[in-house]
Amino acid sequence: MTALADTGVDTLRGHARSVRELTLRAIHHAQTGHAGSSLSMVELLTYLYFHHLRIRPEEPRWPDRDRVVLSKGHGAPSYYATLALRGYLPVAELSTLRRLGSRLQGHPHAGLLDAVDVSTGSLGQGLSIAAGLALGLRHQGRASRVVCVLGDGELQEGQNWEAAMTASAFGLDNLVAVVDRNGLQNDGPTERIVPLGDLAQKWKAFGFRTLTVDGHEFRQLHAAFTEPGDGRPTAVVANTVKGRGVSFMEGVTEWHHHPINDDELVRALADTGRGLT
Repeated sequence: MTALADTGVDTLRGHARSVRELTLRAIHHAQTGHAGSSLSMVELLTYLYFHHLRIRPEEPRWPDRDRVVLSKGHGAPSYYATLALRGYLPVAELSTLRRLGSRLQGHPHAGLLDAVDVSTGSLGQGLSIAAGLALGLRHQGRASRVVCVLGDGELQEGQNWEAAMTASAFGLDNLVAVVDRNGLQNDGPTERIVPLGDLAQKWKAFGFRTLTVDGHEFRQLHAAFTEPGDGRPTAVVANTVKGRGVSFMEGVTEWHHHPINDDELVRALADTGRGLT
C-alpha cells in the first residue's frame, strides 16, 4: 500500500469542497433533493472518482472500467456533481436536476447517462446487482472491480444479506460494499427504527473481509481501498455524518430530504468555504 501524500489529500479536499458546492446549488435550483444523504458521502465519491477507480470519462462505457453501483440512489445530487467535476457531463447541466426530460433524474438512470453503470433507487437491491456484475466480470476475465455504495438504513432489508451470502459463496474478491453509516434514515435514527448493531461484525459473519473507517478522512479511505485482499469480498463501514459540511444540516433527520431556500443556500455555501458568487 502506498501512502496518500499531503498534496494528494489537499487536492482531494479541494475537489470535495467543489462537489459540496455543486450539490447544494443543484438542490437549491431544483427545490427538491436529498441534501443530507448526498453530503454524507462526498468524500467517498471524491476519493473513488478522483483517485481510486480505473475509469475513462472520455469513454464512459470502456469495457475494462471499474463499476459503481449507487445503491442509495437518492444520493444522486452529489453523485452527479462528482461526475460533472470529473468530466462526464457539463457542470451547467446540474441545474437540470430532477427536471422533466433531464438526464439527471432523482435517482440514477443508466439509460439516460452513460456514466451511470446501474439504474438504482429501489433500496435494498444494489448489492445483488453489484454481486452479479462482479461475477459476470470475473467470468469474462476482466480485472474490473465493482464498488457498491449502500445506505445504512437500507441494510434493514433482507435482500442485502442474501446478496452478501452469495458474494461470499462465490469468493467475489472484486466486489467492495461500502456502507455510508450516517446513522439516520428518512424517519429518524437507524438504531431507533430497526437497530443494525455492530455492522462490522455482521459483515464478518457473512464472510466479508471487513474494515471500519472515518468516511470523511481521505487517508483512511485510501488505506481501506488499497489494503491487499485475501480472496473474499470486502465491506467498508464508513462512519459519516448526515449533512456533513453544513452546520445546520449535520445530524438532522429533517435534512434527509428537504428543499434549500435562498437564505439557507447562502449559509450553507459559507460553511463549505465557497460563498455565494
